[in-house]
Amino acid sequence: MTTNHYDVVVVGGGLAGLSTAAYLSSKGKKVAVLERGQLGGRAVTLKIKGFNFNFGAHAIYARDSSVLRTFEKELDLHIDWQDFNPNKAKYDTGDMLTAVPANVQGLFQTKLLKAFDKVLFTFEILKTMLKMETGHPHLSIQKWMEKKHINEEVQEMMLTLASSNFFTREPEKIPSDVFFSYYSRLFTTNKPVAYIGGGWQALITEFVRVIEANNGTILTKTKVEGVRVEDDRVVAVMTPEEEITGDEFVCCIPPKEMVKVFQETRLEHAIAQYAEYEPTVVVVYDVGLKERIDVPYSYIYDKQNNIFITDISYYDHTCVPEGGQLLQATAYLRQSEVGNKEVIEQRKQEIENLYDKHFPGWKEQLVVPRVSTRAIVQEIKWTMNQKPMPISLPDYRNLFFAGDWCEGQGQLSELSFSSAYNVSKLILEKD
Repeated sequence: MTTNHYDVVVVGGGLAGLSTAAYLSSKGKKVAVLERGQLGGRAVTLKIKGFNFNFGAHAIYARDSSVLRTFEKELDLHIDWQDFNPNKAKYDTGDMLTAVPANVQGLFQTKLLKAFDKVLFTFEILKTMLKMETGHPHLSIQKWMEKKHINEEVQEMMLTLASSNFFTREPEKIPSDVFFSYYSRLFTTNKPVAYIGGGWQALITEFVRVIEANNGTILTKTKVEGVRVEDDRVVAVMTPEEEITGDEFVCCIPPKEMVKVFQETRLEHAIAQYAEYEPTVVVVYDVGLKERIDVPYSYIYDKQNNIFITDISYYDHTCVPEGGQLLQATAYLRQSEVGNKEVIEQRKQEIENLYDKHFPGWKEQLVVPRVSTRAIVQEIKWTMNQKPMPISLPDYRNLFFAGDWCEGQGQLSELSFSSAYNVSKLILEKD
């Protein structure tokens, strides 16, 4: 058994692991990334019949204040930003289409609220933007609104917004402090949503470029099976082929996998509590069409059924063959619906009905469908009884954690980037 020694060993080659490795290697650290499968984790791009399907929408929220922008500047990443057009976003209420209040213009165009309610809603948003309202960690957004006697129509609008941004059918369970923290960023940004040209793969390729340019090591198909510890430090990770030693260790694999790695260590129980949490799960139904079906919107949200369709190819022309179109439909699931075959089939039918309604003739243009009935968009669902994992624990002082199950800012991929950045800073501060 051979031994290789590194300044930093990163376990997991998803967005958190790759961004951590890229940042630390750029600062002169000798870094190794260990990934049991392929790079990207859940953020992968699959090419089928000329279409680039992304596992999960490659959307970045509040991109001008995103940590990914910090990585872009400091690492000189080449990112082809494709900004979302809020004027082409619509809510489908069942009997009409109306503007999504993603910005002030959309707010005053939407028919979801009456004039007086728009003023009330605007006031709540203004308080959020000015951080006059921060919510309370022990109150759900539903309980907070009831306590503050928020108008019912305004309550519904706030929950509709939360449902579409947090990928949940149960927005009322979101902690109110998480809700306000998220929207204070989103409503003060100039770029509420942006896509990455070339999909996740383009971003993964950029991180790999930076790691390799700084003499970092990337080992794929390398499963970490355990750790060796001495006193209050991790000294090595164990793979079937070798033992890899390091000064610092960053674990960027989900808690469910992490528990196995830390068996029979003092961290096993601490990590196990995070492994029991429920992920945010959705049904994703993408379709690649040979010819575009032009409609006056690039995003449609079915308010009644909690389903949205995004015309990915409207923003990223590289994801389709010439003249083609790639549509991505996402249907939210309640936790009780995950794995229920009847419910899944019903959700798929609801998606097809929405395609029929807004993209008539799509079946005749269909080249390739891709359905995922259990797509995890975030490892930990934000509810009152689930708290994110800290980026470090006191038991081992050279061990850190990053990923979308960890403490950080934003939601979805932003949690991976922000936790990775915070961990990197902690490691660099040790020098």
